[in-house]
Amino acid sequence: MKIKNIALFIFMMALTCINAQNVYLSKVEKTIENKDKYFYKIDPKNSAAEYLGEIDVQGFSNDDATVFTAIYKKAKEIGANAFSYKPFESVDEKMQPFNPANYRLELYYITKDELSKPSDVIYFFSSSSKPQTISINRKDYVLPARSFTAIKGVSGEIYTVSTKKFLGSTIKISVNENAPAQYFQISAAKIKSNTYGEPGINLKSGDIIGLDKSFGDFLRMIYTENK
Repeated sequence: MKIKNIALFIFMMALTCINAQNVYLSKVEKTIENKDKYFYKIDPKNSAAEYLGEIDVQGFSNDDATVFTAIYKKAKEIGANAFSYKPFESVDEKMQPFNPANYRLELYYITKDELSKPSDVIYFFSSSSKPQTISINRKDYVLPARSFTAIKGVSGEIYTVSTKKFLGSTIKISVNENAPAQYFQISAAKIKSNTYGEPGINLKSGDIIGLDKSFGDFLRMIYTENK
């Protein structure tokens, strides 16, 4: 009996190590006094963003909301409100593909004008562990786990989105001129509503969840686009 308990303990410890994740500031170039709540994905080549530092993420976790919260808190320690993915280089100086268990983010500060750029794109994310099927205006989309699809909305049109499940959710989405991008996740049961003023969930309708831009931009980076 004791041997079984020891074996179980070793197994649980190994499982914990596999799922352990470390998020830390690996480089700080500059710190800015900044109290805003934004944290958006940008292309620094097409932006006047000010570089502040870098964050390293090591270890994989399916709990994307918890990972994002840890990254967000570290970024805010130096006043960052924007980020971009920084690929690692291999020995032959080729950029390595994104690895959800080991990646690096560059941190920036950008002005409010750049933060508020409009977009007519609607993003739909699958869950972190299971594939999802959705219908958008009666057209079906099959999204593998940890993937997303994006559609270009037309101003003034209404988009009816359904999860195609028995007793599943159906929502209607409108696209307005000069409005920001919209983000939705399907069956993300592990995500909890955000505290007021912090990034996370804006609304929840059954198994369709509306996300704020900060968390949506993060998922857009770590998930694979399903075109």
